[in-house]
Parts: sequence; structure tokens; C-alpha cells
Amino acid sequence: MSSSRTTEETYEAQNDQRLDELHSKIRTLRGVTTDIYDDAERQHLTLDDTGNAFSSLSMSLSQSSRRAAQAFGLSGAGGVRQMRIIIYIVGSFLALWLVWKTKEIWWVGESA
Repeated sequence: MSSSRTTEETYEAQNDQRLDELHSKIRTLRGVTTDIYDDAERQHLTLDDTGNAFSSLSMSLSQSSRRAAQAFGLSGAGGVRQMRIIIYIVGSFLALWLVWKTKEIWWVGESA
């Protein structure tokens, strides 16, 4: 009887030890799962913030584009005609060329 009792106590002690090991593994697994969940949430928030930033940038860019189109008269009724824009561009290049040539004449005249 005593040998069967010690065997039962041995089995019981082994079961308790294995149960403690199992609890330890479950706690470790729970900690890893919590860490993965927290990391996923942080990444989700970062992606949301990035998406919001790009959305805001897109809206600002479209508004700026619309304002530029209105300023240059490219956006429909009542705007400056395309020919006027072409004249402004050609006139600007002509003015820059004249300034460049005038500077060249002054510099050549000073060195002579």
C-alpha cells in the first residue's frame, strides 16, 4: 500500500510540475500575443496617420492646382485667353534675353 501511495504521490508531483510548466508556457504565449497585438495596433495607427497625411497633401495640391488654373485663366469662363498666356511667356523670355544682352554689352564695354 505504501508503494502505491508513493507512486501516486510521484505521479501527482509530476503532474503538478508539468501543470506549472504548462502555465509558464501559456503566460509566455499570452505575453507574445499581447506584444504582437500592440505592435499591430501601433502599425495600424501609423498607417492611418500616413494615409491622412497623404490625403491632406492631395487635397492641398488639388486646391493649389485649381487656384493656379484660376489665376492663369485656364479654368473656364471669364479667364484669360490662351493667347494672352503665350504672349506673357514669349514676352518674359524676350525681356530676359534683352537683359542678358544688355549686361553683356556693359561688361564688354567696361573691360575695354
